[in-house]
Amino acid sequence: MHRTHVIIDNELFKKLNGEIWEFRTIYNQTKYRLLTFWDKKRKKLVIVTHGFVKKTSKVSSKEIERAESIRLEYYKQNNE
Repeated sequence: MHRTHVIIDNELFKKLNGEIWEFRTIYNQTKYRLLTFWDKKRKKLVIVTHGFVKKTSKVSSKEIERAESIRLEYYKQNNE
């Protein structure tokens, strides 16, 4: 039996609050941010709530609130 371990790369993922994480990437010299969370039941499933082009060094509370709202709706729709 093989076990898989989840390793979070600090270069790519940064925890923003409770369950919301920021995935960072660059494409064509533009910095993109995707806000994500892990599914509670399927621990290896990452759900992307939304993304945006990074313009400041800090993610706004509005973006985090939006991600949290989407996360709650996801669990509501999946009866979790």
